[in-house]
Amino acid sequence: MNISRAQVMAYRIARHGLHRDTTNRDTTNLAVLDLGVQDAGNGSPQVALAARVPADTPLDDDALTTVWTFRGAPHLMRRADVADLAARLWPRGETDAIARLGGAGTVFKKAGVSGMSAFSDAAHAMHDVVHTELPRGEVSTEVTRRLPPDDSYDCRTCQATHIYGSLFQLVGLAAGIEVDGRARPTLLRPLPHRHPVPDAGSGAAPVIETYLRLHGPATTADAAAFLETTKKEAAAMWPSGLAEITVDGRATSLPESEVDTLRAAPDPDLVRLLPPLDPFLQGRDRDLLVPDAAHRKALWRVIGNPGAVLAGGEIVGTWRAKASGRKLAITVEPFTKLTRATTRAAKAESQRVAAARGFAEATFAVTDS
Repeated sequence: MNISRAQVMAYRIARHGLHRDTTNRDTTNLAVLDLGVQDAGNGSPQVALAARVPADTPLDDDALTTVWTFRGAPHLMRRADVADLAARLWPRGETDAIARLGGAGTVFKKAGVSGMSAFSDAAHAMHDVVHTELPRGEVSTEVTRRLPPDDSYDCRTCQATHIYGSLFQLVGLAAGIEVDGRARPTLLRPLPHRHPVPDAGSGAAPVIETYLRLHGPATTADAAAFLETTKKEAAAMWPSGLAEITVDGRATSLPESEVDTLRAAPDPDLVRLLPPLDPFLQGRDRDLLVPDAAHRKALWRVIGNPGAVLAGGEIVGTWRAKASGRKLAITVEPFTKLTRATTRAAKAESQRVAAARGFAEATFAVTDS
């Protein structure tokens, strides 16, 4: 099956619920919560939800919680999904563990430290330490004290020895830890009725299948990058029941159950202001999402990502917000000149962004392209 990039964009927009075609005012039903909504701060998860639900839908729900999941980043998740995801994301073996630890994994490998042992030791230590609500720094100090010396490093900034940051956050899910990033300092607390630390993983194939459903058609390399593991490890966890799809000459995969949905994806005649790190922006084939290299550089930065302006099936610019009293000042920087209709729609969306972030109203401006 050969399809175009435009068809892929239409499919993903529909699968991400960005048509707002649901009348259900329960945010927990949103498909993007199957992988979670990454928290970039400043109420970004609520802005992401607001882009997908009818106006005046409550955006905070006790059925949702924030935990460290993919790549150790905080994600808003359904509480009911956390225990299963903890088992799914437990490393399948030494190679997988070292890959997920990133730079710390490279250090461990050179030093002959077992990545699996580091995961297990740190997860059990965090599970034991966080028996009540505690500041992140206090948890880090106590977890470090309980770990072998090789699991820690001398931090010049802090002038202290503590656990590698990637290891600390990657084991939070396995330890059943809830993250309150709105507090200062960040607070960690045990999830109610939390699960035990996994003895072994239950297999990430369903997670990869979900990635392909939301961000597909995609490749093994794309899924590996999302999990932050190697392509070989992703291939070993690859799900069955996939269709082969060629997207502008690139070989990709999609769950067979999604092929008809891909073919019938509706025209994305809509405008949305997506927050930084919105689920739609989490696909690892960024060159497909934003073909122009300069535009990709403007959207995905090392730090301080802006939001994205989605219009008519394309990301057409970036936006930033600045608080000013009870108002939120939103400024759009378009990649090319926006149409009047797009500008009007983006201005209307800015009011939804403001409301999602708890502001009375928004002011709106567009810079010269």
